[in-house]
Amino acid sequence: MPTEPKVFFMDLSTDELLNLVDRVFKPRPDDKALAILVDFPDQEVPDDPNWADRRSLALDWFEKLGPAAGRLGLEKVSLFGYRNPRANNADLPERVSLLTALPKSADDLPEQSPLTSVFQQYQILIVPSKFSATAPMKVGARRYGFRAATMPGFTRAMIPALALDYQMINRRVHQLKELVDTAEACDFVFKVGETSHRLTLDLRFRTGHASGGVITEPGTAGNLPSGEAYIVPYEGENEPSRSEGVLPVQFGGDVVLYRIENNRAVEVLSDNSTSQTEREALQAEPAYGNIAELGLGVLGDLGIEPTGVVLLDEKLGLHIAFGRSEHFGGQVGPEDFSRPEKVVHIDRVYLPQLQPDVRVVEVVLRMPAGPLTLMRDGVYQIEWAPE
Repeated sequence: MPTEPKVFFMDLSTDELLNLVDRVFKPRPDDKALAILVDFPDQEVPDDPNWADRRSLALDWFEKLGPAAGRLGLEKVSLFGYRNPRANNADLPERVSLLTALPKSADDLPEQSPLTSVFQQYQILIVPSKFSATAPMKVGARRYGFRAATMPGFTRAMIPALALDYQMINRRVHQLKELVDTAEACDFVFKVGETSHRLTLDLRFRTGHASGGVITEPGTAGNLPSGEAYIVPYEGENEPSRSEGVLPVQFGGDVVLYRIENNRAVEVLSDNSTSQTEREALQAEPAYGNIAELGLGVLGDLGIEPTGVVLLDEKLGLHIAFGRSEHFGGQVGPEDFSRPEKVVHIDRVYLPQLQPDVRVVEVVLRMPAGPLTLMRDGVYQIEWAPE
């Protein structure tokens, strides 16, 4: 293998890319092929500069990794394009195109082949897309046995996060996973202005997940950059969920207050323009109101700053998601939404830079031995296991 790089620049060299693939996936003797998949704009969803640059990065990675595939023990590296699914975590199109250059839009994609053939023939997948493909990749990985790194919204500003010590990050997220696995519930105190809001998420009957940027087991998929433990709160499929309370989320200058009952946002209590929009969204798509994830990122302690893109920002600290959950082991899937383009899994990230008017006063896990203060003022209070 090439020597370990010390610094990542705004472009990745061939050696840096090889080391990244080696550290994340640890290619096995039976791994023969790596695929890079990118989504393309169309008339419904026009292009934007970051999206175009992301596709250029994917082409650059394909052109550098292809000739060097043998250094990873692989036989080939391929680039595929597909029409964007128009929503985060919606099911992907059934057909994709093999590429050696970048067409301008999805309408210009060449002859297509089944996406399932990629799943069957490639053991390692990297997906730097505009719309998150994490949900369909997790589902596909479990069925076909490949390993996938999803990179929704990835930008060059995130490249330094690829150089972190992911062995250490992996240990920390596994420590958090063990805590949420054991906890019966998680209690939150938020403060908006001088008003406190309390929320409980029911963690019974669920198993957490660790996404530490190490994707070595066949049948698994996760984000890159990574660094979070996450769990789907109990959604009340057998008995009522104990998730209840008020969850504040800031959108621009507006704070929306959702009343949570049985793990669903059932009412909007606040009164501003965004609140009315959210009220209408919940009425139109009740599945959107499902509390789909409690996420705990660890990269904020390592000096990584938010970029405004969820892929990285959610890895910095606390986040709570709405919508689709079945790809994480929950009950709400695409069939619970009115049509495919309405399927969503939306993370709300609690960082002062992103939600300055919502303060995370305290996060407490209800453990069998008693309450454990996990966070105070957005900062972890636990002692990390020795390295």
